Amino acid sequence: MRKWLIALAGVFVHLFLGTVYAWSYFQSLIVDFTGWSHTETTWAFSLSIFMLGISAAWGGVKLSKYGSRKLAIIGGTLYGLGYLLGGVALHHQNLGLFYLGFGAVGGVGLGLAYVTPVATVSKWFDKYQGLATGMVVMGFGLGALVMSKILAPFFMTLSGGDVSKVFLYIGATLLILLPSFASFLKPPPQKKEKEQVSRKGDFLKLIFGKTFLVLWFVFLINIIAGMIFISFQAPLLQDLLLKNKSTLELVSPDLNAYLVASGATLIAVSSLFNGVGRFAWAALSDKMGRITTFKLLLLLQAFIFFTLLVVENPILFSIFVCLVLFCYGGGFGLMPSLIKDTYGTVLMATMYGSILTAWSLGGVVGPQLVAYMKDYHAENAGFFVYLFSGSLLLLGFALTFLYKGSEKNTNINETFR
Repeated sequence: MRKWLIALAGVFVHLFLGTVYAWSYFQSLIVDFTGWSHTETTWAFSLSIFMLGISAAWGGVKLSKYGSRKLAIIGGTLYGLGYLLGGVALHHQNLGLFYLGFGAVGGVGLGLAYVTPVATVSKWFDKYQGLATGMVVMGFGLGALVMSKILAPFFMTLSGGDVSKVFLYIGATLLILLPSFASFLKPPPQKKEKEQVSRKGDFLKLIFGKTFLVLWFVFLINIIAGMIFISFQAPLLQDLLLKNKSTLELVSPDLNAYLVASGATLIAVSSLFNGVGRFAWAALSDKMGRITTFKLLLLLQAFIFFTLLVVENPILFSIFVCLVLFCYGGGFGLMPSLIKDTYGTVLMATMYGSILTAWSLGGVVGPQLVAYMKDYHAENAGFFVYLFSGSLLLLGFALTFLYKGSEKNTNINETFR
């Protein structure tokens, strides 16, 4: 019973960390509020995800030293402070401070708090690895729903539409909730294992080994595809809706309010798919096998992106966004168990934290690709982005065939010679 309570605490930590995935709700609002370009604004989100991956890698290595509870509490606190600093930066329209606050401070907090619940819950469950860790990371995927349909609209109404105040209110809320749930995280008692000491010096051989590099690039590709919609799904949907502007004006007298509401609804629904995908694909992998499941979700996304090249219907577009984020979430649901199957329990936190560096790069490439196209090739932004993403996903599918399976019972010096 205790392990399920700890898993539930992990779910709630991830739920409030996952509010970062509602970024596209704020993208256009911040651009209008400050006058910054899409590219300038999106760098805050990209920096946040970049720092997430870097700090998660560090946190995975240092987890045994500092403890999951301490790292998660510190991380949650920093994430809340990132929003507070972001609110101050927006009020003064200081782009540099916004990067420092929401991007750097908030991103470090995300990484420290993200890796700990997954690694901790993984240690409690010997059976149903995919189910348990998938349930925890499902919370992260659902965070955008909480932000886009509950927190952000409530605070937008409370602040009279002042985005800077919204960020301040969100920061204060996170500073209360995240450390509270993080305080419940505690690993199970376990014996010291010689394997941890003997493999410590071989860390670089593991990181630069063929198996890890294959998994890292496959994970990166899946992340880039998902980040395209996480960062810009609302603006991309709004572009399609504006193609029928005359019809929209008949539907709603307040066109801007309708566009914001439509974007928020898509974010909320797609976040459900993101969250459920983490759970569903991970549970499916317990039966189908991890890498086989990964192949399936990459191929499905490639098909969707190539189909999007000719899609102009907003409803069909929204369905495809939901399916892509269903697969995107699946990648995060699969990876903890795939890492544990490959490298074993002892190295799980270290290797899982390390592979999250792919999130850092994906969080830059995906959003910045769309931001650049939106700023400089607005009319054909979607076409070029979808073509690039579909091709990249086919490359990821091909790379999965290079994965050779578990290495947790092999001699590292021989394997990575």
